[in-house]
Amino acid sequence: MTREQAIKFLKKSPYKFGQKVGFTLLRELQNDWIKDMAFGRGDKTLQAHRWSLKTTCVSISLALIIITKPNKRTMFLRKTDTDIAEIISQVKKILLHPVTQVFVSAIYGVQLRLTKDNANELSTNLTNDPRGSSQLMAMGCGSSLTGKHFDYIFTDDIINMQDRISRAEREHTKTIYRELQNLKNPGGRIYNTGTPWHKEDAFTIMPEPQKWDCYSSGMLTPERIEEIRHSKANTPSLFAANFELRHIASDGQLFTASPVFTTDLELLVNGLCHIDAAYGGEDSTAVTIGNKVNGKLYGFGMKFNKHVDLCLPEILRMVDKLRCGRIICETNSDKGYLVKSIRQHGYPCDGYSENMNKHHKISTYLYKWWDQFVWLDGTSAEYLNDIMDYTEDAEHDDCPDSASSFARYYDNR
Repeated sequence: MTREQAIKFLKKSPYKFGQKVGFTLLRELQNDWIKDMAFGRGDKTLQAHRWSLKTTCVSISLALIIITKPNKRTMFLRKTDTDIAEIISQVKKILLHPVTQVFVSAIYGVQLRLTKDNANELSTNLTNDPRGSSQLMAMGCGSSLTGKHFDYIFTDDIINMQDRISRAEREHTKTIYRELQNLKNPGGRIYNTGTPWHKEDAFTIMPEPQKWDCYSSGMLTPERIEEIRHSKANTPSLFAANFELRHIASDGQLFTASPVFTTDLELLVNGLCHIDAAYGGEDSTAVTIGNKVNGKLYGFGMKFNKHVDLCLPEILRMVDKLRCGRIICETNSDKGYLVKSIRQHGYPCDGYSENMNKHHKISTYLYKWWDQFVWLDGTSAEYLNDIMDYTEDAEHDDCPDSASSFARYYDNR
C-alpha cells in the first residue's frame, strides 16, 4: 500500500478502517459521520439516538486527525472529568492497533509511538510541533479553559439529564459552549454530538443539528425500539430525548417548573425521611428526606430500582448524614415488615396505613408544594425526572408518591 493509497482509503472509507480496528457494527451511515467529523469544515452539530455509535465515530475521528493532521491540536469535551476516560482509552487502542500501524508506516515510514499518554492527553511521534503541545486533550466542563487554543473541538454529551432538571445547569453549559468560540483557532471548527434534553438547552445556540432518530438510522429494528420504549429504565421523556431526539411535555403533566437547588445540608437537619418501599416487580424504592423551614420544603430524593432490603443500608447512611429525626413508611403492603426492620437497625420508625388515592394525593399535596420545594444538590436526577414526567397514567409513580407523602406530612402539621 502506497502513501497515496493509504491516505485515500482513510479519507474515503473511514468506517472500513473502523471495522478493521474492531468496530464491526459501523455502516455507510457512520462513514458519512466520520468523514464530516475528521475532514469536514465549519461548525457542525449531530444529534443521533443512543446506540447509534456516534461516540465511536468521534473516537475514530480523533484518531484519524492525530494520524493525518499530526500538527493540529484537538480538544474533546464532555460533561465531567470522569466521563472522558472512556474516549481517551478508546482512541489509544485505535492508535496502537496493528492495522493502524500499517497505515502509519505506509504514510510516514515509521512506527507510531505514544509520546504522551495519560488520563487527559495523548500525543505521538508523528507531530513535530515545536511547542510540544499534545495532539489530543480531553476535559470536563468543570475544567479551566483559560488560555487554551485548539484547531478542532469536539463536544460529546455536554448536555444531559442535569440540563433538563436544572436551569442553572443549562445556563452553565451555554456559558461553557460560548467560551469554546474563544478557544477555536482561526480556521478551526467545533463539532457537537449528543441528544436534546430541554427546549432551552445549549443546543439552541449550536448550529442547526443534523438528526438521526431511532426510526431513520436503520440501527434498530421496530421490535427492538418497542422493547426499549417499554423497558423499566425508560420514562416517556427519557425515550423521547434519547431515541426520538425530542423533548416532550406529557398530556396531563402536573410539574412543569424546573426544580430549585441548594447546597446547605443544615436546612434538612432534624427533618423527616419517607420511604416508599419496593419488594419486587416493576416498582422502585423511593426515598424523600427533608424538612420544612420558613414556609419552604427542603428535600433530598433517592431512587433505587431494587428491593428495599438491598438499598436500606444506603438510605440509613443518608439519614445519619442529614441527622434525620424521624422515619415513616406505609404498612399496607408489608404488614409492618419495614418498620420492624428499621427499628432493628436502631432507628426510630413509625408506620401508617395509606387510605388516600395515589393520584389524588400527588395532585393535591405535591402539586400544592412543588413551587415551594428546594432540593439538595445530589438529589437523584432519576427521582426528579419521574416527578416531572408524572401523569395520572404514568408507569413510574414511586418518586412522586414518596414526595407527596412527605409534603402531606408537613402540610398537616
